Amino acid sequence: MLENIFRHLPKVLKYVFLALTFSILVMFIQSAFAKKEYEIGAFLLLAVIAIAITYLTNLSIPLKFFLPGILFLSAFVIGPILYTVVMSTFQYQTGNYISKSQAIERVQMLGIAPDEANTTFDVVVGTYKNQFAILASDSLNKRYLISTTSERIDLASDLLTINENGVAIKSSDFSPATSDEIAGLDRQISTTRFKYDGDYFIMLEGSSVGAVARQVLNYKASEDKFINLVDGSQFVDNGRGNYANAGNPEDILQPGWRSPIWFSHYLDLVKDESVRSPLFTVFIWTVIFAFLTVLTQFALGLLVAIAMNKPIWGRRVYRSIFILPYAMPSIMSILIWGGMFNTEFGAINALLGTDIAWFQNATFARVAVIMVNLWLGFPYFYLITSGAMQAIPSELSEAAAIDGASPRQIFARITLPLLLKIVTPLLIASFAFNFNNFNLIYLLTGGGPRNELDGQIAGATDILISYTYKIAFGSNIQDLGLASAISVIIFIIIASISLYGVRKSKVLDSFS
Repeated sequence: MLENIFRHLPKVLKYVFLALTFSILVMFIQSAFAKKEYEIGAFLLLAVIAIAITYLTNLSIPLKFFLPGILFLSAFVIGPILYTVVMSTFQYQTGNYISKSQAIERVQMLGIAPDEANTTFDVVVGTYKNQFAILASDSLNKRYLISTTSERIDLASDLLTINENGVAIKSSDFSPATSDEIAGLDRQISTTRFKYDGDYFIMLEGSSVGAVARQVLNYKASEDKFINLVDGSQFVDNGRGNYANAGNPEDILQPGWRSPIWFSHYLDLVKDESVRSPLFTVFIWTVIFAFLTVLTQFALGLLVAIAMNKPIWGRRVYRSIFILPYAMPSIMSILIWGGMFNTEFGAINALLGTDIAWFQNATFARVAVIMVNLWLGFPYFYLITSGAMQAIPSELSEAAAIDGASPRQIFARITLPLLLKIVTPLLIASFAFNFNNFNLIYLLTGGGPRNELDGQIAGATDILISYTYKIAFGSNIQDLGLASAISVIIFIIIASISLYGVRKSKVLDSFS
């Protein structure tokens, strides 16, 4: 009996785990579809089907091990990549976040103008004969009225309860809303137009003030255009997510909407001088930064490795000390170095006896970035070069020495070439990493220095990833579409470098 229980226990546990997994995923699927997140819901539904087929049948034994990784790869790597590619083909920036139907509604809401006298009322929100209404007061002119969406009723002051400020707060047919009711009527208060006179209506500004206005932009759905009722100008869909004046394309209505513009962002990277010029400058500095970082880190790491291979006293202590920069969290190190480069109080200027404004000058800022990154990265190269040198057969050096080669010749002709053959894939990987080294730039210099008064977004130390971040989130106009296009370019570059590194290391040769 007990033996049978233990024999079937793994299968029971498997079914219990699958039941819990299905329950959680089904709950997420329902939530996703309820919130109209159809892509997420569809992916989760496919995941449930794949899990059921894989673990409830014997269709493929290897798939039982690979499926979790495949699902996570799809959700957190392939999915974001595809989403970024799609967003790069959209006009998706400040003023163009919402859908077209929402933009039309919003433009109509904003397309109003006050009357010539700028008439305003103190209002109380409530109900009149079961209709949403306002009790409006013009205390200066002793005018009082109740207004709904369809009618306006002028009232005499003797029929009202008026407070010490001359504002009507109650009438026999009007029921004021409570504070809790007003809190739940936020959208209705901001969108309802109450009857006033002719084409004019009262729009609420908050819940206690109303202004008289009229519609000046009228949407003609049959022709998909807005018409200005004052001067007759027409605003048509410009194909880039906005309604633009037919006679002046630069005159557009806000807000706009997310609109597909296909490869326009990629063309702007080549054709638009305001986009191309800073991008080219940033790209050149990114390549220089990544190359100099790898070169200096490798050179110092190799130099330390050579020194530590000598039989010197306290070698173990020195090795531990050299590892400390690599073991310490990089964020802390970067912030500490940022303080050390402070112009007035930093340790660097104090030691050198200078007053260099490290982060206000482009050249000094770039030097500081390279120096800090050298400190952060050389222990890594010390470790890998030290290990690689120990893997080189000592017989080669001994044979060269017997043949009369000097230590310098042995290093240049034997040790270094063999060492480079071993560590080249790691050098390529380090170059790819530093190509996207966002933390260092963001925390140390913020990408600066840059001339903000001239509207510059790209700073002297910005690399592609930090420049992309600023385009997406760091300026008044957050252009997520353009940032996505640049992100795709970065992905292609990094993927190409990584692929070259993989081929150079020949790690996939065993699978061919």
